[in-house]
Amino acid sequence: MTLRHAILGMLAIRPMSGYDLKKVIDDSVAHFWTADQSQVYRTLAGLVDDGLASRRTKVQDDRPNLHLHKVTNSGLEELDRWLASPLKSPPTREPFLARLFFADRRPVGEVRELLAARRQEASELLATLQAIPVPARPADLGQVLRVATLTNGIAHAQAELDWLDATERQLEEVRP
Repeated sequence: MTLRHAILGMLAIRPMSGYDLKKVIDDSVAHFWTADQSQVYRTLAGLVDDGLASRRTKVQDDRPNLHLHKVTNSGLEELDRWLASPLKSPPTREPFLARLFFADRRPVGEVRELLAARRQEASELLATLQAIPVPARPADLGQVLRVATLTNGIAHAQAELDWLDATERQLEEVRP
């Protein structure tokens, strides 16, 4: 997946400004795709240049002008092409696990600190994901799939915490 496709997907849901798009990314898909504000604006400009999105400017007297982006028919075709293409999983690279793999060179106390830091990250992620509101009864396929990605993120964060519990129990059996 590229940021271009993520943004096309968001714009297919509804037209948005760059600011709104960044907020939606942070509030809905950050557990599987992140982007900083400058990446969002650069990508939006490229989508407009390539004819995959359009931009309409709304003049506002009391604040900066609003630039509303909308996916074009060409953009929808590109999104559909990407959705229908074979899924290619990127190579797995997990810096935390690489560090943990070789951490036997350090005192067990430092290993515990490494695990505690990871626990803090996983706990914060879980709390963030659990705070995202979900409809009691999803109204359509889009809502069902969006809730499914959220529950996937929650399950992964919870699994990480469970794995940390087990790893920390195993560390208790190791002499310092």
